[in-house]
Amino acid sequence: MFCEYQAMDFLSPFRNNITFSTLACTFVLLFLLYKLLLANHKPHGHNQNPAPELPGALPIIGHLHLLMGAKKPAHFIFGSMADKHGPIFRIRLGNQQTLVISSSEIAKECFTTNDKALATRPKSLASQILGFNYTILAVAPYGAFLREIRKILSQEMLSSSRIESLRPTRESHMRKSIKRTFASNYCVDQEYKNKGALTVEMKQWFGRLIMNLTISLIFGEQGDEEEESKVQESIRRMMELFAEPVVGDFFPWLRWLDIGGHEKAMKQTAMEMDSFAQRSIEEHRRKRNNPNFNGKDEDFMDIVLSLFDGASKPSLPNGYDIDVVIKSTCLSVLIGAAETSIVTLTWALCLILNNYSVLERIQDELNTHVGKQRCIEESDLNQLIYLQAVIKETLRLYPPAPLLVPHEAMEDCTVNGYNIQKGTRILVNIAKIHRDPMVWAEPDKFKPDRYLTSHKDIDVRGNNFELIPFSSGRRICPGISLGLQTMQLTLASLFHSFDTRRLSNEPIDMTESSGVTNVKATPLQALLIPRLASNLYG
Repeated sequence: MFCEYQAMDFLSPFRNNITFSTLACTFVLLFLLYKLLLANHKPHGHNQNPAPELPGALPIIGHLHLLMGAKKPAHFIFGSMADKHGPIFRIRLGNQQTLVISSSEIAKECFTTNDKALATRPKSLASQILGFNYTILAVAPYGAFLREIRKILSQEMLSSSRIESLRPTRESHMRKSIKRTFASNYCVDQEYKNKGALTVEMKQWFGRLIMNLTISLIFGEQGDEEEESKVQESIRRMMELFAEPVVGDFFPWLRWLDIGGHEKAMKQTAMEMDSFAQRSIEEHRRKRNNPNFNGKDEDFMDIVLSLFDGASKPSLPNGYDIDVVIKSTCLSVLIGAAETSIVTLTWALCLILNNYSVLERIQDELNTHVGKQRCIEESDLNQLIYLQAVIKETLRLYPPAPLLVPHEAMEDCTVNGYNIQKGTRILVNIAKIHRDPMVWAEPDKFKPDRYLTSHKDIDVRGNNFELIPFSSGRRICPGISLGLQTMQLTLASLFHSFDTRRLSNEPIDMTESSGVTNVKATPLQALLIPRLASNLYG
């Protein structure tokens, strides 16, 4: 699912390891007396009507102590603060003024009236190093470069016609994955052994499928499994590092210490990703220079190369290296597409396996519109209305980026009647918005039927601010259609091919954990009982 955010609780690793202990010692030994005078928050006397600041700020660290050591993810903590202090309040995270928003009405004002004023991103160490010097779309500052790259993505790489042209690749990968699953080790449980049942670790299943598919769409078939594994590991590490809060981001005067070794790890991972992307550029250029190249089976890298190596190159501001832009554009799609899709599919499966009546309705829909005599095709997806509702409800309950990626005010503006100063960071707590009891009846319950009745007109494309898992406005995900298409095809293929069951009678624990994706780190074992004949997959 390509989108301009990473799946993250961006504060949780910072709260739950020893970083703050190390940081406290550093304050005491090196900087306390000096920075106590200089690092207190800037006075706001000239701001006549600031948003209310949460009480309890401390010198230097601001409100970070309210998040330190907490067992719950940050969006839960901010949600509790909103219950007590209202849907808009200001906090200080180190030296950063941050506005936290927890209502759909205020979010709408941010993404419509103030869309341009709040359209840029804060700078960070990860954005600089892993973001190829702020050229990866999700972290790029607002300006001419961002607008040009978004135009390329929307018109050339992620247009409806381009997505349709890549349909055979998606269907092929899906069928290969199902075929590979049929060939896996069978379940040893005697009750299911005669049915050809399989025990499968589903997080790995989703991960391998989505990573392989996404890499193929962007860079072409890799062929070398060892190389593919290395790339997948680098991507996983890249996502983790993007989510790691770095001490130097909160306290720039401590960056030189590289507490936690994050900067070193980022440089190593960025070098690995750069090396892979550079090899891909060179291979694609050799292929395109071959006289026998006919332009068929183009992947995203081919599309970008045809634009930047062509006679009429995109108009980029001065100072941008073309190869860096090509690499970062392709990696923008890869980063956004892989992890968020895997996370959403994992949550969806957990919810479905805890609600077998939902699974039965999905299978009834598949029986009606597809049957059991052929494999599912993407052309079938438009008829699977209930499955679409299941994915919507999953995105409502468990958005892959509960706080979105932070926005930053490029200029002074007014939000909900409060004066917001240039440089203020904006966190939109969509996890709280998505569970607003004034909008959603029984907001904590998994009820896909609501999108067939009371909420049938609500979509996830940024038009209804009660449900904005892909954000909205200028920074909305340009690849919503591709993401939804891939997730629908994955779940439809899984449930069409296999009757899927929990291994235990106990419901799956749906508690969110702190970390990159908020999905619990425990394995997700499932029992897959074939519904179709394996020979349908070749």
